[in-house]
Amino acid sequence: MNVHQLSIAYVAEQDRILVRVNTLQGQELRFWFTRRLTLGLMPLLDRAVTDHVARQGGPATSHVAAMDDLSRKAVAQFQREETLKSSDFSTPYRTPPQPVALFDSPLLVTEINLTPLSNGQLRLGFAEKLTDGPAPRSFQMGLTDPLIHAFVHLLERALAQSQWRDAAAAATPERKDGPPGPERPAYLN
Repeated sequence: MNVHQLSIAYVAEQDRILVRVNTLQGQELRFWFTRRLTLGLMPLLDRAVTDHVARQGGPATSHVAAMDDLSRKAVAQFQREETLKSSDFSTPYRTPPQPVALFDSPLLVTEINLTPLSNGQLRLGFAEKLTDGPAPRSFQMGLTDPLIHAFVHLLERALAQSQWRDAAAAATPERKDGPPGPERPAYLN
């Protein structure tokens, strides 16, 4: 699947993130990310992108794989910023005139698989496996470096708009009574 355009937006009425992919073949994919899935995905996606950048070759970056995590993250962030400088986020997403939808309704993504490919792409596999729903649906797409960074950037923007991280942080109490240590049990009565 050759990605032409990508749109990721928070839809407040659904309290979900809608991802739309417009392909060069005139197909359109739509799928939903829930709060739980997105908050669990972001650390894994950040790690996968950092590892992916470290694996990318060439004499200038071959030493990246041997760096410590903090340095690898800094190199990945630098590459992301450089890639985003040349990305086009101003062109509005355009639905194809007669879109060929791969699915009759948007997928509610319940599983995501990240796989680095030998050609330098990162394959994302999306699956909808509902216990009481129709048969499982899934698809995969390979993202080049610019698309990987654009995907993460757009997902970060939608996540910021949703304020899900703020709500998760507010729900986690901070310890103020000393150095970090094992959690003490909490009693309701």
